[in-house]
Amino acid sequence: MIHKKYYHLVKEQEKLLKKKNKIDRKAYNGIYDRYVNPVLTRHHVPIDWRFDINKNSNPYFMERLMVNATFNSGAIYFNNKFYLVVRLEGADRKSIFALASSPTGIDQFRFERVIDFDDFDKEETNRYDMRLVLHEDGYIYGTYCAERKDLSADDTSTALAMVGLVRTKDLITWEKLANLETGSDQQRNVVLHPEFKNGNYVFYTRPQDGFIEVGSKGGIYLGESKTIVDAKVDKELLIHEKTYHTVYELKNGQGPAPIKTDKGWIHLAHGVRNTAAGLRYVLYMFATDLNDLTKVIARPSGYFIAPFGNERVGDVSNVVFSNGWAVKDRDVYIYYASSDTRMHVATTTIEKLVDYVFNTPTEVYRAQDSTAQRIELINKNKQIKGE
Repeated sequence: MIHKKYYHLVKEQEKLLKKKNKIDRKAYNGIYDRYVNPVLTRHHVPIDWRFDINKNSNPYFMERLMVNATFNSGAIYFNNKFYLVVRLEGADRKSIFALASSPTGIDQFRFERVIDFDDFDKEETNRYDMRLVLHEDGYIYGTYCAERKDLSADDTSTALAMVGLVRTKDLITWEKLANLETGSDQQRNVVLHPEFKNGNYVFYTRPQDGFIEVGSKGGIYLGESKTIVDAKVDKELLIHEKTYHTVYELKNGQGPAPIKTDKGWIHLAHGVRNTAAGLRYVLYMFATDLNDLTKVIARPSGYFIAPFGNERVGDVSNVVFSNGWAVKDRDVYIYYASSDTRMHVATTTIEKLVDYVFNTPTEVYRAQDSTAQRIELINKNKQIKGE
């Protein structure tokens, strides 16, 4: 017998699921539109994913499997719908992957199913932050962080991060592939490039052996594998390194797979720096050459998206993180999480992104040069105003 409280909660949740989202006019910058409401929160998770709805086994209608957060989602536009593979974190701290879809991309997201696949690695403890890419070989691939306990350390908080690989053609049935093999004990933020290079699969990696100190070699790397089954990267080339006194001073990592344009591959990445209040995560952009993926040809100054307002508050404060964007025609839907708690969207176009990446003043690394950039803009506008 279904508990009567179930119907009440479903009715209340339906109001949230049908709520229309609006552009946040106060956040205008001409580059993208931010929105008033998050697109996914823990309150969007279906009632029967959290509660035992049987009145006999749950007479007080308690939430048996609580949800802590919905964040860091891979994204794709597929079969005329927007899909997110959501990192759904339970009260037990474990993350599972759940598929949510929307007809608009900015609201009306509904969870469809929990994603499950073969359990190849019995030592894998947690999984999170799946990137989705439709590869030219016809499969949709998911790369994710597969985390396990570091058995070489006595500290119960130490972990080893590996690269999990899955693939699908319909977002329903998923095939588990062997983890990507690289020369590093730690690999997070690994993304598959959407095209072959010299007949090889290409991965953006972030090798990390222990904690990367400020100033040590680290950043976004590129590696190739001859096959995707039992994939192995033997050599990784650094293409964008973390740099002193930038928004990516401490760490940086690839977000979703890059978007191909006539002028180059457009990349979205996250950068991390230390502050008195702890680590600050922002998003930034750069472009690489169409033919030479290791060659950075544009790097706009500063961050692209930073946490504002209520986005600063959550499980891990002062953080925005993206591992998913979706392209519909020429429109781009950038999905980002705030403070490891909820999902948001920002919308723009390929034309605007190209303009931003290639025409925004470049990163200059010194305050004196930043001063010159600001003065140049001010003087240019004075001339236009006739001052």
